[in-house]
Amino acid sequence: MQVLAVIPARYASTRFPGKPLHPIAGKPMIQHVVERVSKAPSVDKVLVATDDERIVDAVQAFGGESVMTNPEAPTGTDRIAEVAQKSDARVILNVQGDEPLIHPDSIEQLAAYLLQAPTVPMASLMRPGNPEQVSDPNVVKVVTNEEGFALYFSRAGIPYDRQQGAAAQNWFQHIGIYGYQREFLLKYTRLAPTMLESTESLEQLRALGHGYSIQMLVTAHESLGVDTPEDVARVEERIRTSESNL
Repeated sequence: MQVLAVIPARYASTRFPGKPLHPIAGKPMIQHVVERVSKAPSVDKVLVATDDERIVDAVQAFGGESVMTNPEAPTGTDRIAEVAQKSDARVILNVQGDEPLIHPDSIEQLAAYLLQAPTVPMASLMRPGNPEQVSDPNVVKVVTNEEGFALYFSRAGIPYDRQQGAAAQNWFQHIGIYGYQREFLLKYTRLAPTMLESTESLEQLRALGHGYSIQMLVTAHESLGVDTPEDVARVEERIRTSESNL
């Protein structure tokens, strides 16, 4: 097996309990994610990694595959690494379970890149940001070097436009989907958390803080995560459009 996509899904959520099972356009949210990831040609297998039997039952009901993981896992990445330890896949993808509009082309772009770049330990996606969101701390920004490798991720508006005296209008939004070479993922979860990671509450800064590269790929597709119950209506409206109804 070349590519394994793992979708971490917890039932407990402070802002939205039971979020993976919340119905969206007639299906549980986790089903939308599984179906979209499964459409990426390079993905050989899709697994939902969870700590709750209710999610296991729901995934089985629509024909998906799931695996129970340690309920004490500190992060979704640790949950994915637990699955990766028992897999022989070269590339492991981390697709969030609250991204019901994730586009299969974005998943394929990430998987295909890592398969042809085995020396790159980790990759993720970005897209041009909306100027109206540049000051929103919930929208993560990323700046890269000339080769497209991440220099820094931040909740602040970066880069800063010195001439305009404000955050730049041309910036990139980080899309929180990750791909890893399997051996790096297992090493990554053993790295000590860093000060910047804790300050920004952005786990990917741990890799940069320890000197590892993250290749950023520009995707043409926007995703729309579900953080609160209020986000569901926006996602359902998108699903009704031809672009999102894959």
